[in-house]
Amino acid sequence: MEHQHFSTKHSERPVLYDELSGHRGDGYQSPILVVPHTDHERSLLPQSTVSEQTLPLRQERVAVAEEIQKFANPAPLGLCAFALTSFIANSINVYLTNVTSSEINIALPLVYGGFAQLFAGIWEMVVGNTFGATSFCSYGAYWITFGIISLLKYTVTQPDINDTTCMAETMMGVFMMAWFIFTTLMLLCTLKSSLAMFLLFFFLDMNYLLLGIAHIKCTANEEIIASIQRVGGVFGILAALMAWYNAFAGLFDHSNGFFTVPLGHFPWSPAARAHGKVKAL
Repeated sequence: MEHQHFSTKHSERPVLYDELSGHRGDGYQSPILVVPHTDHERSLLPQSTVSEQTLPLRQERVAVAEEIQKFANPAPLGLCAFALTSFIANSINVYLTNVTSSEINIALPLVYGGFAQLFAGIWEMVVGNTFGATSFCSYGAYWITFGIISLLKYTVTQPDINDTTCMAETMMGVFMMAWFIFTTLMLLCTLKSSLAMFLLFFFLDMNYLLLGIAHIKCTANEEIIASIQRVGGVFGILAALMAWYNAFAGLFDHSNGFFTVPLGHFPWSPAARAHGKVKAL
């Protein structure tokens, strides 16, 4: 994680990361305090702000910034957990293999897709990222729920009643549509982030929408519409690939890579505006 240091001409105020959103590499926001600390930056400040009376305040803010920097970026973990789980689940939806269900469809959502994302969301709470905490905890809970549903299909005997035809598939469709609504809200929150993050949630949104329609429109033989399911699965795989891309951008930083992975920040995003301010300086 690379931290930029900026000088101010008015006062030595902490600069919140939401003013510089995007430097983490994953498009999320994080409350990183940035304060001027070099001799050159101090020379740009009014003389009254560098007096001995302000030194303790400056040292305290720098200490707070260094303390926050001890936390690693949890977003790549959550994104990788989501990507791998979504890729496997949607590979079944597009019939890449002849296997329609297996034990991996239970264990993977519960452990990696579920608990790993849940832990990443909790860590996002610690660093003050509301969006990351909400999305990772929510989608982690989704995969845990999905794994439990798959487990119950193996262990619970369904009653043989004609009136229950398509009932389970319809409820699964309603379940998917509810997640479509939630993902739409998350999608709107990415409009000030980057194109890579926007595409991730757009593909995921289409995945939930199409799978929800496929399950709701099941036939009398309790079969969902295969063509819509396949298209929804394709969008799910695209969402997984975008999640891996965003995770790689967060990992391949100045300490692990040789260049910055482009995310395509929108011109109106805080990251793009902050980059313009840096060039102006």
